[in-house]
Amino acid sequence: MVTTIAFDVGETLVSDTSVWAGWADWLGVPPHTVSALVGAVVAEGRDNADALRLIRPGLDVAAEQAAREAAGHGEHLAESDLYPDVRPALAALRAAGFRVVVAGNQTARAADLLRALDLPADIVTTSGEWGVAKPDPAFFARLSAVADAAPAEIVYVGDHPANDVFPASAAGLRTAHLRRGPWGFFWADTPEVAAAADWRVDSLTELVSAIPH
Repeated sequence: MVTTIAFDVGETLVSDTSVWAGWADWLGVPPHTVSALVGAVVAEGRDNADALRLIRPGLDVAAEQAAREAAGHGEHLAESDLYPDVRPALAALRAAGFRVVVAGNQTARAADLLRALDLPADIVTTSGEWGVAKPDPAFFARLSAVADAAPAEIVYVGDHPANDVFPASAAGLRTAHLRRGPWGFFWADTPEVAAAADWRVDSLTELVSAIPH
């Protein structure tokens, strides 16, 4: 029996548009250049940070992010960054009796920014607070502990097969693949995702009718 629905953050709940636009401004290139390069590395199965290193070879992304923070151009998150289906979907899932957890690969500061949005969720946390990130199995073990639910009672919802669907499934969780964002669209119809995901959805609002409760 599913008791908990857990969500990835980037390109699941939050659009990364402002993230990449911020990096474009910082690196002095047009936003469409960064977007195109992100698409290119996605198609090759590479880390999205490699898109930034194509612009500035050898870039230390963590150090550069610290420099952005120091210059007042660090992380920010606004209501406008949320996808339109987020609030109604999370609220509907809670009303249906599910525990709703937000847990993705973000910094500890991002956790504070997410909590400030007052989402209809029972728990909001990030890998930065836990000290372990997806696809490490320890991330999903921590999620199970925080949610106080067995892995098989949790559905993990995300757009990225390699970070979300595959490792969550391997850890014993149920999974829902969201066809959203570059990773979600690119791998949506692959046999691997079809085999690993318990559900495949185009919108978060589909979850409340798709998952038995």
